[in-house]
Amino acid sequence: MKLPRDLSGAELVKLLGRHFGYRRVNQEGSHVILETSEPRQHRISIPDHAPLRVGTLNAILRAVATAKGVEKEDILRHS
Repeated sequence: MKLPRDLSGAELVKLLGRHFGYRRVNQEGSHVILETSEPRQHRISIPDHAPLRVGTLNAILRAVATAKGVEKEDILRHS
């Protein structure tokens, strides 16, 4: 599946919160810190940029997929 080129950081924060159990714990400048505790503790920083760069989006999706035990494509299907 091809990565979206127009996904903003704010949209990704909403998607991860709504479908994958992440919650916003802090914001440092233009970066939002998200955290989840299921199935294990995981924190990730999401830049609040519009749009996210493709490499940045790919790295975030890879980290979330590893932490949640799902495929990157499964995360993108929810957007």
